Amino acid sequence: MNSIPRDESLDSTLDVVREGFPFIYNRSKRYQSDIFQIRLMGLPAICLHGQEGAALFYDNERFMRTGAIPRRIQTTLMGLHGIQTLDGEKHQQRKALFMSVMTPGSLHKLMEYMAADWRYSIKQWTKQEQVALFPEVQELLCRAACAWAGVPLPEEDVARRTRDFRRMVDAFGGVGPRHWRGKRARSRAEKWIEGVIKKIRKGKLQVPEESAAYRMAWYREANGKLMDLHMAAVELINIIRPITAIGWYITFAALALHEHPESRARLRAGDEEYLEWFMHEVRRYYPFAPFLGNRVREDFEWRGYKFPKGRLVLLDVYGTNRDPRQWHLPEAFRPERFKSWNGSAYNFIPQGGGDYFGGHRCAGEWLTIETVKLAITYLTRGMTYDVPPQDLRFPLDRMPTLPRSGFIIENVRSTNKVGAAPSLLGCPFHRQMA
Repeated sequence: MNSIPRDESLDSTLDVVREGFPFIYNRSKRYQSDIFQIRLMGLPAICLHGQEGAALFYDNERFMRTGAIPRRIQTTLMGLHGIQTLDGEKHQQRKALFMSVMTPGSLHKLMEYMAADWRYSIKQWTKQEQVALFPEVQELLCRAACAWAGVPLPEEDVARRTRDFRRMVDAFGGVGPRHWRGKRARSRAEKWIEGVIKKIRKGKLQVPEESAAYRMAWYREANGKLMDLHMAAVELINIIRPITAIGWYITFAALALHEHPESRARLRAGDEEYLEWFMHEVRRYYPFAPFLGNRVREDFEWRGYKFPKGRLVLLDVYGTNRDPRQWHLPEAFRPERFKSWNGSAYNFIPQGGGDYFGGHRCAGEWLTIETVKLAITYLTRGMTYDVPPQDLRFPLDRMPTLPRSGFIIENVRSTNKVGAAPSLLGCPFHRQMA
């Protein structure tokens, strides 16, 4: 039996904090291995990197999510016992619930809400001397997400509800004040959404039957009972919060447009194929998730390496999206690379890998894809703006990361060249659902 390479540090927790996103990638290169061992917060863990490691990681017969996600992340980002922590039949049932609101027709309706909010926001931005794009886009997304999900959100509450969703995500890699802010934000959001669910169940709030709020409010578990009120709120937040988090990708898309004017020109001309490549390259190149965790179900061997039952296993998301065996010149921003991408579910994993319906791949990935494409369309064809001098660096030791300035724009002008939301008939998710 082969011996798994072991990291030289007695405990790697501080190294993860210091290095951030490239922690696993750096050691994979150091040990010239797609597998190595570390100790994280005093406990042993196995790290996997690359396409074959990702394929192993998403083998549901060998791995489970139960016990893999720390409580500190559940109490901020995901909510206790949310869909991301489930396994087996219960996960399949809950995943089916989430996928039921991700139909092409439903996604198109969300895009219509977003398109209207983009036009509204651009009109407001033309009145401002400068605009910090990141917080503004997050408010736009939160407003559209709540309208689509059936959650009432008065305009005067948009900023504070958006801020709470942002703090939940920001707490992912934070300690101390960032973590505490995330916990308090989740508590406020859960109380708010529980109130919405109560009103729906009592008939005091009428929402469309196809909406996420309706589906969560009236979802029945396998025993025939309505989902617990708190859990219904957790899962409805797990619909809205990730949509608001797409603001990170959109801000990075704006950065890419600024740093690659040749791409902006091509997108402004309406090249739809290039739009798809550009959007994927934004998700590949810019960091969002550093790694994901699983637990070993039962003892097994892989390539002569032993995986003991219960062992924590971490998959390198950041490094797998930069693996030079799969991506030529991975540290360069090159949208054209996706012209020849093979569509693998394991070499491009910005939102997880594997199967949408049977596995743990993010149920909202196609929603993310269409949202980012719509944003790029408005940034290139729906408005003009200037980018003043500012600090556009994004630190890799901060998770999640973002350009330090939040991406400031000025002299915003509407072009009125973008109308209704685009059709989703050509998107791969539509073909899967058909």
